[in-house]
Amino acid sequence: MIPNSRSKKHNQSLVFHRFQAGFLLAATLFFIFPISTRAQEGRLINNQALAFSLPEEEDTIEFIVVDTELSGKKPVFLWCQGSLPLPLFGEMEGRGLYMLGGGVQNFDYKKIQKNYRLVVISMPQTPLIADKEHLNAQYQYVPDKSQPNQFLTKYILADYLDNYVQRAEKVLDFLGRQSWVDNRRLVIAGHSQGAKVATKIARSNGRVSHLGLFSANPFGRIDQYVRQARFDAQTGKISWEQADSIMQDNYRLLRDAYNPDIMQSQPELITLGSFSETFFDDWLQLNVPIYLAYGAEDRAADLCDLMPLIFTQEYRDNLTMKRYLRLEHNFFEVDAKGKVDYEKAHWPEVMEAFLKWIR
Repeated sequence: MIPNSRSKKHNQSLVFHRFQAGFLLAATLFFIFPISTRAQEGRLINNQALAFSLPEEEDTIEFIVVDTELSGKKPVFLWCQGSLPLPLFGEMEGRGLYMLGGGVQNFDYKKIQKNYRLVVISMPQTPLIADKEHLNAQYQYVPDKSQPNQFLTKYILADYLDNYVQRAEKVLDFLGRQSWVDNRRLVIAGHSQGAKVATKIARSNGRVSHLGLFSANPFGRIDQYVRQARFDAQTGKISWEQADSIMQDNYRLLRDAYNPDIMQSQPELITLGSFSETFFDDWLQLNVPIYLAYGAEDRAADLCDLMPLIFTQEYRDNLTMKRYLRLEHNFFEVDAKGKVDYEKAHWPEVMEAFLKWIR
């Protein structure tokens, strides 16, 4: 498990936050040992993963294969991480360099290694490795630690769905040409925002054989804040007047995100707009097997309950759904009072079930 509750679900505002821009500062790179001058062999980081770089005009695409050697041939298992600018490796106080890996530490990734090349792509405009001076309390990369909620301007402008898909396609194209990759199978899986990215990759890449979606919102993103406001009013947590105000704010934000004139002055809204489109219609267009897993206590994913009905109505039979009772967005247990118990994590069993499904 990622230290200091890294995997905890942070309290989400019911209204999308506009992150303030920062300035680009390069993270210090350390504990990187070149294995070969050939890009195909990568460079070993912390004796845990091999790092690769694909230079681009705007942003070099960096990714890791979570392994220390590349003998033999294995199919790719691409893990699409969730939101926010987390580096794949970070310097932790008292621990040295630590592999965050887009959340792969939350489950037994070595079980994936046995049969697949486990691949994780860095977030756009985010260093693959960050020192502790550029990590906030949630291990997100920030240019100035004294301003922990201010991300890089370049990251904010690159944080949109199509960009993630395009970067992934370039990585998959590179991997498909390597002697250590078996192209007869390609597994794409993602958590939260990563499930959206995984969905679009599956739509655009005909080589995908299996799609895994964890804590996905089939209706996008902003709808969950509207539904949360309604739930909070129904349960007496807030008044209906407060709920209505929250809903109206979110309606306005999405209108702004679709308004070209407003986008000129607030380009960061591209993130909200791109990730708030519906995704269940994409699932219905796919012929590959789809695995959908989520916690019953997860407000973002609760509309997954409707997917078997929708798939049946469209005569689709390629969906396998697993609902985990009393678990939340990151598969921690929730007690009868709604309190999350971060000592009771279930990611390992959730991933184990998926691995059995794709065998």
